[in-house]
Amino acid sequence: MKRILVTGGAGFIGSHLCKWLLDAGNEVICVDNLFTGSKKNIEGLFDNRNFEFIRHDVTRELMVEVDQIYNLACPASPIHYQYNPVKTMKTSVLGATNMLGLAKRVRAQILQASTSEVYGNPQVHPQPENYWGNVNPIGVRSCYDEGKRAAETLFFDYHRQSGVDIKVIRIFNTYGPNMNPDDGRVVSNFIVQALKGDDITVYGDGKQTRSFCYVDDLVEGMIRMMNSREGFIGPVNLGNPGEFTMLELAKKVLAFTGSKSQIVYKPLPKDDPVQRKPVIDLAKKELGWEPKISLDEGLKRTIKYFKGIIG
Repeated sequence: MKRILVTGGAGFIGSHLCKWLLDAGNEVICVDNLFTGSKKNIEGLFDNRNFEFIRHDVTRELMVEVDQIYNLACPASPIHYQYNPVKTMKTSVLGATNMLGLAKRVRAQILQASTSEVYGNPQVHPQPENYWGNVNPIGVRSCYDEGKRAAETLFFDYHRQSGVDIKVIRIFNTYGPNMNPDDGRVVSNFIVQALKGDDITVYGDGKQTRSFCYVDDLVEGMIRMMNSREGFIGPVNLGNPGEFTMLELAKKVLAFTGSKSQIVYKPLPKDDPVQRKPVIDLAKKELGWEPKISLDEGLKRTIKYFKGIIG
């Protein structure tokens, strides 16, 4: 049994991670300020005597004794991270600094949940880990993109300077149950619009692509990375290399929901990436990991979840 801290643990991905870690027999401390996270996501865990919830903002120091830290705390959808961009940047930078300081003090392993957004609007496709990215440092998305890039810098500098035992993953588009229906991400947007009979909003011409990883696959990869061999610190891409256009995704959602919603087009948001697809050769080699759940299967499970919460 390990004592494990999960920051952002009441969020979409964090709540799934907490459950997986508890099911494996660990003690879990879930930390979240509930800005985008929700107690509903973790309400099924409160009866577990090995689970503890602390309402706390990672921009402030936290004193706990733990063996491992998963640092997930940060708004991850454009609507939420652009709502208060200064706070978003602080969460990435100060949050990473505080959690790395904690890991240094208690000699814990620490995993940073970074993002494919560090690649920006990529000029290399698909994206391998050794690609440095193409990011606008002063755009409306910069608070998130550059915040996560700065957090990676801090992780590697703490490792080189202080010997902190780090692991860094880069998460590509992930979806599944516990997504916030109002978070503005494309999968939740399309499903909620289809179930309500509203127009499905496609930005640009709908030909821009993304790769979609079901949350169970991602969480398995995260845990494998945390427990990977000593000396392997990443960064490593975790995502599904299947690539789909926004129009293909919209048509799948319409088919699986049986919705009569119409597809409408709106202007592409500023700095929105045209392509996004991970190279996962490193994850296959080092972690023995690759996604197993197809987009069709994952969408069906996610649609079932949303039907349950929006009627």
